Amino acid sequence: MGMKQVIKNLDAFPRTEDHLLQKTQSGALVSIIGLIIMATLFLHELGYYLTTYTVHQMSVDLKRGETLPIHINMTFPSLPCDVLSVDAIDMSGKHEVDLDTNIWKLRLNSYGQIIGTEYISDLVEKGHEHDHDHGTHKHDDSKDHHEHSEQKVHLQTFDEATENTIKKVKEALKNGEGCRVYGVLDVQRVAGNFHISVHGLNIYVAQMIFDAGKNVNVSHVIHDLSFGPKYPGIHNPLDETSRILHDASGTFKYYIKIVPTEYRYISKEVLPTNQFSVTEYFSPITSQFDRTWPAVYFLYDLSPITVTIKEERRSFLHFITRLCAVLGGTFAVTGMLDRWMYRLVEAATKPKNKK
Repeated sequence: MGMKQVIKNLDAFPRTEDHLLQKTQSGALVSIIGLIIMATLFLHELGYYLTTYTVHQMSVDLKRGETLPIHINMTFPSLPCDVLSVDAIDMSGKHEVDLDTNIWKLRLNSYGQIIGTEYISDLVEKGHEHDHDHGTHKHDDSKDHHEHSEQKVHLQTFDEATENTIKKVKEALKNGEGCRVYGVLDVQRVAGNFHISVHGLNIYVAQMIFDAGKNVNVSHVIHDLSFGPKYPGIHNPLDETSRILHDASGTFKYYIKIVPTEYRYISKEVLPTNQFSVTEYFSPITSQFDRTWPAVYFLYDLSPITVTIKEERRSFLHFITRLCAVLGGTFAVTGMLDRWMYRLVEAATKPKNKK
């Protein structure tokens, strides 16, 4: 036996003589169905190969000295913009009034349509300045008559401005005005809280407007609250949260646990951001003589663990292996189906031929 014959005997795909081949309609039907199935599975496997998947890793957070961006977009349908203020305090109790803030307020009518815009760099700073001015007037008894005269003129001007503000706010409340607060707060990367409330008002002004804290309706809709840019697949649990009060008032507190996160794209680009979980608590005001003023608090703390999310793509060899398995399996199954159909048709037609 020659070498060529030995090699031929190793052939795993022997050829059938052409005159022994028989083409049938059932075979053509099975072939078409098999091709459609194989084409569908090929496209599915190709899409599966081209899409990325994510791998999560955890490590200790080593960041220091960075700021934490807080993206706010909220609507207060029952409070005018003139009475709302934003305040941020870190864990040491220091007011974050020295940071650059970009906060906008949109005046809304009773139908939720925008009727005015106002930019505020720090609403609470204005309120504290007013309180400071009142305190200054109380401790100037030892100054000369000329200074007293200047203070009286300033006090009269302040009172007149205050009266105009009170009238304006009462008119806005009567017309059902609301306010949309949005922008970015940059705070220190430590535990703290920020809140939106009427605390920026002088206490006497607030009492003249609302009479008591029970009449302050802090109903709100959180359109967006995040602590950094968004990445694919992120879910912020407070987005589109609605808390509407009817004939009631109180303080909302959202306890937030922030998890530092890095998202690494397939292109090696790194996106530093944060995700968070939240629980909430509502403390109602039941007494007309309750001295607390309603507010919406967001109390946040940072996790010491950083989550790294990496985009990865499946290997080409993995794609080829799956493709061969799928296409080969489909071809084998359609071949078996063709043989069964041929034998079934043959068995059904033989009795008729004998007759």
